Amino acid sequence: MTTRVPASTAARPDLDWSQVRETILMLNLAIAQLEMAMSESSGSVEVLTHSFMGMYGNVMGIEEAARSLPDSPAKASIQELGVNVSSQMQQAIVAFQFYDRLSQRLGHVGSSLEDLTHIVSDPGRLYNPAAWLELQQKIRSKYTMEDEKVMFDTLIATGDVKLALEQFVSHKQEEAGSSDIELF
Repeated sequence: MTTRVPASTAARPDLDWSQVRETILMLNLAIAQLEMAMSESSGSVEVLTHSFMGMYGNVMGIEEAARSLPDSPAKASIQELGVNVSSQMQQAIVAFQFYDRLSQRLGHVGSSLEDLTHIVSDPGRLYNPAAWLELQQKIRSKYTMEDEKVMFDTLIATGDVKLALEQFVSHKQEEAGSSDIELF
């Protein structure tokens, strides 16, 4: 639920003009764009997922049927193609997992922007450091992966976006080198 504010008066400023109201409007626009993109893409991904499940079932059926064939070059070719298609499907599943992670991140961004609009639109909270700390803690608590927490902590501690991203990448590379797999 986005914060409702009066329409922009930036094109015709008056005594009631407010940079806070304009900021909230732009934040609400960013939230709306994120929600629209996620909504549009989720339908396509759902169709792809169902199609994929159907194709996987068909590949398994082809592989099962090939097992009952007598040994021949055609049987070997069918089995080899089945293995290749299964491998390609596994790669596509990994891509779907990355899309799912992207959707989660965009959802967190939208939610965080919405929480930010609530603080900025409330003068009692806007100038209250405890409210900002609460927002930071709420945002950090949504992160499920350690590398995201490292990035967040680095940004909050230093204010340096570039350094925070470098820390994120560095932590990701360390994880890739370990044998542990972090599920999200």
